Amino acid sequence: MSDAPAGLGEPDGRVAGPPRKTRQRSAVRAHLERGQDFQTALQIYDGLRTAGDKIGLTTVYRTLQAMADGGELDMLRTADGEAAYRSCSTGHHHHLVCRSCNRTIELTGPTVERWAAKVADENGFVEVQHHLEVSGVCGSCASQR
Repeated sequence: MSDAPAGLGEPDGRVAGPPRKTRQRSAVRAHLERGQDFQTALQIYDGLRTAGDKIGLTTVYRTLQAMADGGELDMLRTADGEAAYRSCSTGHHHHLVCRSCNRTIELTGPTVERWAAKVADENGFVEVQHHLEVSGVCGSCASQR
């Protein structure tokens, strides 16, 4: 049992704190901030290696998971079930994602919010949260078919 105050200890007994600022974490963050679309860990790893960063694939996976867990970036599953990550704006929003090229557009709008609240209320739910990703094929990819 950890001596940390309740809710602050990690399962292994370490005390939770702010994420460490490492060279690798900074490189992953900078790479994601340069892009606008969701990318898989392997795509991020390839981009970092091409740019000359010395980083291992396992480190990329661990860093992305920690950043997603900490709310620093968004994660969604591709059509193949693989996790893809993106540095997004703050605040509640949704995504429109191309299934072919991963082009991503952030969506905001009251219609989805009203619908989610109405469905929750009709079914007796409270403290409702939702995450919405709309996928399709963008015009550019569709014209190449």
